[in-house]
Amino acid sequence: MTSQAIKLPAVKEQTSSSANKVVGAAALLALLGLAFSLPFWGEAYWMHEFVTIACYFIFAVMWNLLAGYGGMVSVGQQAYFGIGGYTLIALGNLGGMNPFLAIPIAALSAALLAWPLSKIAFRLSGGYFAIGTWVIAEVVRLTVANINAVGGGSGTSLTAFRGMDRSFRQFGTYWIALAAVCLTLLLIYLFLRSKQGLALQAIRDSEVAAESQGIDVKKMKLMVYIVAAFGCGIAGSLFFVNNLRISPDAAFSVSWTAFGIFIIMIGGIGRIEGAIFGTLIFWAVDHFFSDYGTWYLIGLGSLAIVMTLVAPKGIAGVLHVRFSWELFPTKRVFSPTK
Repeated sequence: MTSQAIKLPAVKEQTSSSANKVVGAAALLALLGLAFSLPFWGEAYWMHEFVTIACYFIFAVMWNLLAGYGGMVSVGQQAYFGIGGYTLIALGNLGGMNPFLAIPIAALSAALLAWPLSKIAFRLSGGYFAIGTWVIAEVVRLTVANINAVGGGSGTSLTAFRGMDRSFRQFGTYWIALAAVCLTLLLIYLFLRSKQGLALQAIRDSEVAAESQGIDVKKMKLMVYIVAAFGCGIAGSLFFVNNLRISPDAAFSVSWTAFGIFIIMIGGIGRIEGAIFGTLIFWAVDHFFSDYGTWYLIGLGSLAIVMTLVAPKGIAGVLHVRFSWELFPTKRVFSPTK
């Protein structure tokens, strides 16, 4: 009795058309070129704004990594944003460290604290996980607010830059923020294209099915949670280096997670391009309409509702469906072998 070899379908990378990829790549290169040239012709105000945009972007990418790719919807990522900011303040003001050198250490402290906090958060799932992360962030905020060495409830200013040339501080902050954005894009893209990235998306779709295929679900979720905390720590430390003042209400505000969710909802959840589109749109809306107070918040909410109803996949999702456009392809599709 003879047996025939069974040909399994090959796995191919899901890519967009060459023309669309060229257009997207050209737009991305134009943005990067603008960013790299900005210090040579732009005013200090625009460099300050770019750092703010960079912080929004990095925070949104980390939330997208957790929820969009890992299925872990967190409402408490502001905990690690604030930890990064306060660690930088402590190292600079109390430890006498150069704030620029303290940025990666501050991010590392956020990642280290994420490990024991994850033991609490991962005991919950679904909506309970989301609420649990928010409660953890509130506990961290209240704890920091009672530490007088870093200003207590009223906060404090970053004094470690005293005696440093102002232009040097502005240029240094700008270049570090630009490097952080580029590294975030590159590393997240490479990770999502790797086997670990595919495993993470499998966990998002079904933890039971992923575990049945030999994926260590707990280990993968812990790794991603810690990586996201590190990224949020980078965003937090950069933000308060840029603004020179910190307070518990500003650092640990749930608004940070709300902004991250808004950015990804508008741009496209589960897509790297979504964070880019969403960040630029959110910054523009916030920059030009935030002075309208309550109407500004109503507008943000209305925009989010409209996008959810009309284009639930966000701008990047609409572009992919209508034009097969995807600048950072990370998915795989089955294709029969010939």
